[in-house]
Amino acid sequence: MDALELLHNRVSCPALAEPGPTKAQLDNIYQAALRAPDHGAIRPWRFLTVTGPSRERLGELFLQAALADNSELAQERQEKTRKMPLRAPTLIVVIAAVSDHPKVPQLEQEVSAGCAAQNIILAAHAQGIGAMWRTGEMAYHPLVKSGLGVKEEETIIGYIYLGTAKKLRNPPQHDQELYATDWHG
Repeated sequence: MDALELLHNRVSCPALAEPGPTKAQLDNIYQAALRAPDHGAIRPWRFLTVTGPSRERLGELFLQAALADNSELAQERQEKTRKMPLRAPTLIVVIAAVSDHPKVPQLEQEVSAGCAAQNIILAAHAQGIGAMWRTGEMAYHPLVKSGLGVKEEETIIGYIYLGTAKKLRNPPQHDQELYATDWHG
């Protein structure tokens, strides 16, 4: 698959199953992440790989956070929250590890981490691995951040779910003229 074909045909895969990526595939994924645009070459990101029983522990952390917000959370919602990390065999938590820098503002560092996340998704797709980037309230909850060892000045950019796509969707076709126009000053 050439690069343009990859970019034109990548789609999110919300339904993922075993097997997840192999170690070699994960190595390729992380090598791609490390090639993200990075003003100042400060590498303002880090990644946590969550597999196996760690997914269940992450689900318990999600549930603890949800119950901290609402101690009367319905049992059905508790179970759904607990099972969120089980939607794929592998998760990568993408963290913007920002620092004070005289030339690179925090926003640029967070965008760079977002580019690393995009490279993860593209590298997964290039290897035939389904991927889904998710955020939601568990990406911002202080209990979750603390439980994952995310520092106060860091931001969870997203959870990237990886596995075998149960069903591949056709990429939607968009009218680029709705988004890209010429500027003539």
